[in-house]
Amino acid sequence: MARGERRNSASYNGRHGKILQHRRADLGLIQTRPSIRISNRIYQEVIPRELTWVTQSYIANQEQSWYVTPEHRLDMPKLLAAFQQFFREHSDIWSEGFSYKEAAPQLIMQAFLQRIINGGGRINREYGLGRKRTDLFIEWPTDPEQGMYGPLQRIVIELKIQRGSLDAVLSAGLEQTADYTARVGADEAHLFIFNRTPDTPWDERIWQRQAHWGQQAITVWGA
Repeated sequence: MARGERRNSASYNGRHGKILQHRRADLGLIQTRPSIRISNRIYQEVIPRELTWVTQSYIANQEQSWYVTPEHRLDMPKLLAAFQQFFREHSDIWSEGFSYKEAAPQLIMQAFLQRIINGGGRINREYGLGRKRTDLFIEWPTDPEQGMYGPLQRIVIELKIQRGSLDAVLSAGLEQTADYTARVGADEAHLFIFNRTPDTPWDERIWQRQAHWGQQAITVWGA
């Protein structure tokens, strides 16, 4: 490596380290050990809402009638199929609005769900920063009178980014989804895989299938 290249690399690494240190020490937004992660649950909620607020504001068709069953349960197959079409129509344009292009598909999904579920339920988020995954845990009250203090429908959605082979992403994703579902005691589990491989036709990206990991049934979606 040339002397100038080494100097530039060292300068970049130094600046990068100072940025991370500043955010950790002064703002408290992230922690870097044992791995980079959002520091606490408050920031886990606030940061995605701030990043996706404009996107949420432009999502139409939020009437509960189309995605809530007569038993007042979320119709997740209907909801996620609607998101597939929504993502197909809008992702290229809206992804340009995010500074974090790699995270854009996951942020668009969170904006879509937040806009719909915000009026009645709750979304909890866990992030696997650096591992191209986000875990969403939805709690939805099935008794409108009791609200969140009554019986709840519990749903896990794991979001994964695919670049290249689907098999590797699918194997890891199914295991992670089953593990998270068991950990939170969810009623149903979904794995949503965003194919970011360049030049892949949309007809090959959009799909849905049933899978199992051990005894856990998981619905897998592609977009």
